[in-house]
Parts: sequence; structure tokens; C-alpha cells
Amino acid sequence: MRECVAVGEVLIGRFPVTNAAFHPGWDDAQLADHPVVNVTRAEAAAFCARLGGRLPTRAEWEAAAGPTTWPWGDTFDPERCNCVEAGWGWTTPVRAFDQGPGAQDLTGNVWEWVADGDVVKGGCYLDTAYGLVSARSLPADPERATYTTGFRIVFEQGGVGWTASSC
Repeated sequence: MRECVAVGEVLIGRFPVTNAAFHPGWDDAQLADHPVVNVTRAEAAAFCARLGGRLPTRAEWEAAAGPTTWPWGDTFDPERCNCVEAGWGWTTPVRAFDQGPGAQDLTGNVWEWVADGDVVKGGCYLDTAYGLVSARSLPADPERATYTTGFRIVFEQGGVGWTASSC
């Protein structure tokens, strides 16, 4: 399965960055495939840069989410994301929900840092349907790490750090 999705001229991570990917030697198998949380925007950007990537812009993130209210369409479905209505109460593995073709886990689970503006996108497991609307941005302090915020990576197609195996 490809791990990146083409969005315009970039490839965006199909899933948020996981604990296992972010923390070398991660040894908690139960949380390995959950999105990494408790990182500042600078820490997220530095991780992306080490791999030859970067954080997505708000526009790139929104393009990956698509033109509908939620990534899967205009009718809310709590069985397609980790949210209050789904009742999980904490993060879930990034592959736990099918949100349609393309990037996954864009709605619910964890908010995601973007490169421009002091905002996060996507909502988290503590949000209800309204908080998960794809077009919504939440103001966020880029220096504050929280247990509800993670990120995903973007590669420039053919750019430094990108190879066919990057996805």
C-alpha cells in the first residue's frame, strides 16, 4: 500500500506520523500505530525536514481532505473517524477508519499541524461532528505540545529527499 497521496505537485502522507515512526526504538506495540502526539509545530517540522519533507500547507491539507464537508462526503458518519460520537475516548491506530480514497485519518483522531498560520486542522477524538469539518481550522500556539495534536509529512515530487520508496 502506498504511504503518500498525490495532491497537486506534492505527495502528502497517507496517514499521520505514528509513534513508531517518530520515536526511534519505540517499544510499545499497543500504541506504535497511533499518531504521535505531544509535539510542538517546530518539533514536527524538524522531523519532516530530517526526512527531506515538510509540513503541509493549510491549502495542501484541505486539498487532501477534498471539497466535501468531511473527507468521505457531506453526511457525517461516526463510524468513519475517531470522535466523541464514536466513543473511543483516546487515539486509535491510524488505519482504524476508512475515510474513502486518498489520505486517511484527516478527520478525528488528532489535530494536525500545518506549515502556515498558527492553526491545526482535522479535529480530534474529543471533537463532535462540527469540530471535524474539513474546512475548519483551530487557532493553536505553535510552541504548545498537546495530547490531541500530531502531524503528517509532505514531499515535493522529485524534490530533495523524495524517492519512489518515500511513499
